[in-house]
Amino acid sequence: MFRQSVQVGERTIELETGKIARQAHGAVVLREGNTVILSTVVYDPASQREVDFLPLTVDYREFMSAAGRIPGGFLRREGRTSDREVISSRLCDRSIRPLFPKGYRRETQVISTVLSYDPASDTPVLAMISAAAALHISEIPWDGPAASIRVGRVDGALVVLPSQAELERSELDLVVSLSGEGMVMIEGGAGQIPDAEVLAALDFATQQAAPLLDGMDKLREAAGKEKAPLPEAPEPPAFLTEVETRGREALAGALAITDKLGRHQAVRAAITEVTGEIAAEIAAEIAASPEGDGGKDGDGKDRDGKNGAALARARLEALEGELLREQVLKDGKRVDGRAPDEIRPISIEVDWLPSTHGSALFTRGETQAMVSLTLGAQKDRMLVESLEGVSHQRFLLHYNFPPYSVGEARPLRGPGRREVGHGALARRALEAVLPGEDAFPYTLRLISEISESNGSSSMATVCGGCLALMDGGVPLSAPVAGVAMGLIKGEDKYVVLSDILGDEDHLGDMDFKVAGTENGITALQMDNKIGSLPPEVMAQAFEQARQGRLHILSEMAKALAGPRSEVKEHAPVIATLSISPNRVRDLIGPGGKVIQEIQRTHGVRVEVDDSGTVRIYATGRQGLHDARDAVLEVAGTLEMGTVYEGVVTGVKDFGAFVRIRGQDGLVHISEWAEGRVERMNDVTKEGDVVRVKVLDPDRAGRLSLSRKAAL
Repeated sequence: MFRQSVQVGERTIELETGKIARQAHGAVVLREGNTVILSTVVYDPASQREVDFLPLTVDYREFMSAAGRIPGGFLRREGRTSDREVISSRLCDRSIRPLFPKGYRRETQVISTVLSYDPASDTPVLAMISAAAALHISEIPWDGPAASIRVGRVDGALVVLPSQAELERSELDLVVSLSGEGMVMIEGGAGQIPDAEVLAALDFATQQAAPLLDGMDKLREAAGKEKAPLPEAPEPPAFLTEVETRGREALAGALAITDKLGRHQAVRAAITEVTGEIAAEIAAEIAASPEGDGGKDGDGKDRDGKNGAALARARLEALEGELLREQVLKDGKRVDGRAPDEIRPISIEVDWLPSTHGSALFTRGETQAMVSLTLGAQKDRMLVESLEGVSHQRFLLHYNFPPYSVGEARPLRGPGRREVGHGALARRALEAVLPGEDAFPYTLRLISEISESNGSSSMATVCGGCLALMDGGVPLSAPVAGVAMGLIKGEDKYVVLSDILGDEDHLGDMDFKVAGTENGITALQMDNKIGSLPPEVMAQAFEQARQGRLHILSEMAKALAGPRSEVKEHAPVIATLSISPNRVRDLIGPGGKVIQEIQRTHGVRVEVDDSGTVRIYATGRQGLHDARDAVLEVAGTLEMGTVYEGVVTGVKDFGAFVRIRGQDGLVHISEWAEGRVERMNDVTKEGDVVRVKVLDPDRAGRLSLSRKAAL
C-alpha cells in the first residue's frame, strides 16, 4: 500500500492506493477528516472504437450509510441517481475528459463512492480529486494530473475548501479544476460579484491547487503503472487528398449559408455528392481491373468500394470543421457572418401565456426558450434527501429539451444528465437575485421548454426565466442575463467568440457560460476540449462575456424593465400572520377539523408551523380576507384594552362567559352594564353576540372581559 499526504489550506488530504479494489486499473482511497471516498478507473484495452467521441462514463454515488442513515422510500435502499449525484458526476466528467489524448477511444469508466461522510467535508470536490489521482496512477493514457478546488469568499476573504457553515455565509461558490498548464473546468455561483474579482478568485484557486498536483505526481512516482500505448492511427489512403480537394470546392458554397437547417442540408448534400462520385469511380475501377490484384489499386483506394466511401465521408465531415475554424482564424468571420463579439438578434414577448402566473418567450437567433412561472405554497417545496439530511428546496427550475427543438424525431424520456445540469446552472444564476421567503413567501417553479436550439439554450433559460419571474411580480433585486462564449485556437492565434452557435460549440475549443446582472456575476461554467486554457484567454473571455451580458440586459429592459408591482390576478395571494404557539392546536383542531373547515369554507389553503406563523394562500382577495378573519377568530392573540365581538357561551349567577377568538373569558356581573344588574338571565342568554373589552387577567391568569367598558 502507498500513501501520500497533501496539505490544502487548513485541510489534510490523504491519498492511498494498493489496498482496495486491486483489480481495477486504478484505485485511490481519499481520506479527509472522517470522510472516506473510493475512486476506481477501468478501461477495455481491446475496445478502441471508430467513433468521434470518447466513450467515458463517470458516476458519483453516495451511500446513506456513510452518514449513519437509512434511506427513505419503500425499498429503503439507494435508488435512482439524485440530482446532486448527477451534477457531481458531470463536474468530475468535465474535469477529466479534456485531458485524455486525442485519438483515445476506448471504453472507460470512473466510479467514485462516498463510504464515510464528515459534514465538514466537501465530498463532490474530494471525489473529483480522488478520481483524478486514480487516473493519474493507472495505465490508462491521460495527460494529468488535475486538481479540483472549491473557493469561497467569507467576510471578504477567499477561503479554500470552505466548510458547509462557511459556504452558507459565502458570497462566492467556485469549483475549479486545473492542470499544470491552466484552467480545465469552472463551475460556480456568486452574489453579483464583479468579473475582475471572480478572476482574482481563479488565480487564488490556481495557487491553492499546486500542492495537490505535486502530491498526485509523487503518488504516481511511488505506485504508478506504465501508461498503455495509444493505438497507431492508420496511414490515410492517398486518394483522400483528392477527396479533400473536391470537398473544399463542394463545401465552400454550403458553408456560406447562414441559416442552420439550410446550411446543414447543403453540407449533407455536398458530402453525399462527393462520396457518391468516389464510390462510383471505385466501382468502375474494380470492374476494369484484373482479378487477383490484392484488392487495392495504385492510389490506395479500397477495392470493395464501401470502405472507400466511408473513409471519404469521414474525411469530408472533418474537413467541414477545419474550414469553419480556418474561416474564423484567418478572416474573423463566423459561420453565420457575425463578428467575433457580435450577439445575435433578440426578440422577447412577456405575459404571452394567459393562465400561468408569469411567462416569457425569449428568442436569440435560432435559440428559443418558452418559460413559465408557477407560484405555490410553502408545502409545495421539494423535499431533498442527501448525506446532510433532509431539506426543502423553495425555488425549482426544470429544463426540458424536446427533440423537435433540433428537428429530430426520438422518444420522449425523463430528463437526462444534460437537462439536469443545464437546469441547475440556470437555477443558480437566478437564485442570487430572488427575494427572501419573509419578503415573498411563495414556492417558485420555472419550466423552460426549449422550442428551438442553435447554441446556449441554458443561457436562454436564464434570460427567459428572469423575464417570467418579473412578469409574475417576483421582486428580484436585479435582472439577470446570460451568454455563452466560445474559442477557436490555432497554433499561434486564438479568437474568442460571443454567443456561440451549436456548430461553434461542437467544432470549437471552449464552452464558457456567464450569467449575471449589471453589477456582477451570479453563475458561470466553463469546459474546454484542448486540455487547459491560459490566463490571457480567460481574461478576454470574461470581458467579452461582460459586454455581451450588458447588451442582452438592455434588450430585455425594452420588453420589461423590472418586476411588476403585483402578482397576476389568477395567481395565489398570501397573508402571513402570527398566533401564539400555544394556540396552534386550537387552529388545527381535533384531527385537523378546524383548519380543514376554514379551507373548505373560504376556498383557501392554510399552513401553520410550530412557531405560530400562519400563511393563507387564496386565489381572490375577498377569500383571503375572510379566511384571515376566521383564523383570528379561532386562534388570534387578544390584546389588552381592545374591544372585540364575542358569543355568549354560558350564563351564571355571577356573570356570563364569552368566547372571543377561540378563548373563553368571564364578564363579571359588575362589568355587564352601568348600574346594578340583578340577574344575568334577565339580560343575556347563550348565543348572544356582544361587544366586550379585554381587561388585565385576574390573579389566576384567566381572561377578564367587560361589556360595560366596551359600551
